[in-house]
Order: sequence, then structure tokens, then C-alpha cells
Amino acid sequence: MAELFLVTGATGKTGAYAVRQLLERGAPVRALVHRADPRSAELAAAGAEVVVADLLDPAAVSAATRDVTAAYFAYPIIPGLLEATATFAQAAAEARVEAIVNMSQISARRDAGSHAARQHWLAERVLDWSPVAVTHLRPTFFAEWLISFYQPDGTLRLPFGAGRHAPIAAEDQAHVITAILREPAPHAGRVYRLFGPKELNHHEIAAEMSAALGREVRYAPVSRDAFADQLRGRGFGEHIIQHLRAVAVDYRNGVFAGTNDVVRTIGGSEPMGVREFVTRNKRYYDERSTIDFW
Repeated sequence: MAELFLVTGATGKTGAYAVRQLLERGAPVRALVHRADPRSAELAAAGAEVVVADLLDPAAVSAATRDVTAAYFAYPIIPGLLEATATFAQAAAEARVEAIVNMSQISARRDAGSHAARQHWLAERVLDWSPVAVTHLRPTFFAEWLISFYQPDGTLRLPFGAGRHAPIAAEDQAHVITAILREPAPHAGRVYRLFGPKELNHHEIAAEMSAALGREVRYAPVSRDAFADQLRGRGFGEHIIQHLRAVAVDYRNGVFAGTNDVVRTIGGSEPMGVREFVTRNKRYYDERSTIDFW
């Protein structure tokens, strides 16, 4: 059977990069999106086969997985993850998909305080039960957070205390995703934590952002309650608010900390640090716009 790669969440941060990286390597890609919009039109123009489908619709997912050799599965932080995972696992098994790369999260564990993180742990187990080879990815916080939570007054108002992590860009995660999709066998059954190159606290992150932007950026620690109010004011749903309140505790307790060489050794690319990421995305800060981080 000829190669065909399926990327779900194809207009999301990691998905869009994965689609483009596969296409750049001449690989055929089916891009599954929740709705047609200018982002999906860009993927189609780049050469992807765009399919509009709901991951909670078994018939639509079955059609999307037909003739697929390997698939990337990602689901946003909204209710429905376990049903979507079971639906996808069943469809992939029926279609005899050879491998799945699953986007989980670093806080996924049985006893997680976050409902979403606990559901990600269960979703990993569902995929492990399937006959399809699976690789789980558990990234620390995305570097895209530094855009989404940047305030017009130059502050990062976050409830993370003095905790540390090595922010990882979606583009660097996509290098790992595409490498595993193209050669999944060595990675079957593995769990990879994904990090950027250097662990920093948020005061250090703000200093790197300041150097990139040429103006002061400050980390202004806030309480979890204040952060939740901030999120509600931006229209976030209660599911993700509960998740972010809980992982703020995880972050302070070191769950998101660490570094490794996975992006380099598997993805074949040196991950970008905070200063390089902000420099590359300077337009978002200059326009005072925000983007979603999931």
C-alpha cells in the first residue's frame, strides 16, 4: 500500500506544521479539520487532501482513516477526549493503520488534579489496548504560550511562582511527529517527553523576551484565582480553566521541568530557544495580537 499520512487537528499549532513538513518531503497528506476556513484552504493550496470531519463521528473518522499508513492524533483541551480517542482507535484498527503518534501532555497521570490531564492518561491506555502501534508525546508548555498570555502592557501574568520549564515550539514538536510518522517502528510503545533547549523560570523567560523585542517584558506572578478570572474574561470554558488551575500546581511542583535531546535525536533539528522563538514571531507582539496555545 502506498504511503498516506493522516494529520488530525491539522489547522492547530502542531498539526499545521506537521502537514507542511510532510508535504515538503514529498509525502501525501490527508489533513483532517473540524471546519473549512482560510487555514484549511492554505493547507489544500499547499497540496494536502483536506477532509472536514468531527472526531466524535465514527463514520466520518472511519472514512478519514481509510488507506492511511500512519496517523497523528491530537485533540484540543475540550470535553470529549476519551470518546474521540476510542472512536479514532477503533477506526484506525479497522483501517489497518500501521502507527499512531498521539499528542498527550506532560501532566498526564492517573492521579492528576486536572481532569483533562487524567483523561489524557486514560486516552493513552485506550490507544495502548488497540492493535495499532502507538507513540505518545508529552510536551511541556508550548512556547506559543508566550504569545497567547503576553499582555499589551508587556507583562506575563501567570500563576507559576518560581517554577521552571524549557518552552518548546510547536514547529519543533512537529519535527518529532513527522519523523516518527515516516519511520514508526523504532518508536512503537514509547513515551517521549518534549522540551525546548533550556530550562528557565518566568523571570528568565521575560528577560529573553525583552532581549528579542527590544523592550521590557516582566513576569507578574498572580494567584490561581486571579488567573482563572483572567481566563473567564477572555471567554475560556470551565473545562480548560479547571485544567490550567490544576497544572499551575503541577508546574510549581516541577512536573513541567526538565530538558532532553528528543527534538535533536529524533526530529533531526535543534529546538529553538525563547529568544529565537520570540524573534521569529515578533509580529504578534508588535501587533499586540494573541493566538491560541492549543
